[in-house]
Amino acid sequence: MDERRKDLCYYRLEKAQMCLESAGILVQTQDYCGAANRSYYAIFHSIRSLLALEGMDFSKHSGVMAYFQRNYVKTGVFEKKYSEIITQAFEIRSEADYDDYYVISKEDVEEQIQNAHFFQNGVMKYVQNFFADEGAK
Repeated sequence: MDERRKDLCYYRLEKAQMCLESAGILVQTQDYCGAANRSYYAIFHSIRSLLALEGMDFSKHSGVMAYFQRNYVKTGVFEKKYSEIITQAFEIRSEADYDDYYVISKEDVEEQIQNAHFFQNGVMKYVQNFFADEGAK
C-alpha cells in the first residue's frame, strides 16, 4: 500500500470527525441547517477516505456516492442502510443549503448526526480491518 494513500485515507477520516464535532456545536447554537450540512460532509469525507485506499476520486458528489453504492453497498461490503443514510443526508443537505425557507427540526438533525456517527464508525472499522489485513500479508 502506498503510504500517501494511507495518509490521505486517515486525513479524510479526521476531516469527517471534525465535521461531526462541528455539527454538534451547531446544534447547540440552534443552527440546525448548518449541523445538517456538517453531518452530510462527515459522511462524504468518510466515503472519500475509502476512495483514497483505491487511488480514486471524483469531481462531483454524485460520482463519489455512485461509486460507493456500486462498489461497497451492492457488493455487500456495507449493508443497504449505508446507502439509505448517504441518500437521505445528501437530500437534506441540499435542501438546507439551497432551499430558501427549508426548516429542519432539532430532532431530525440529531438523527442525521447519529446516522453520520454510525456511518463514520462503520467506515473506520472497515479501514482498520483493511490495514490489519495489509499488515498480515
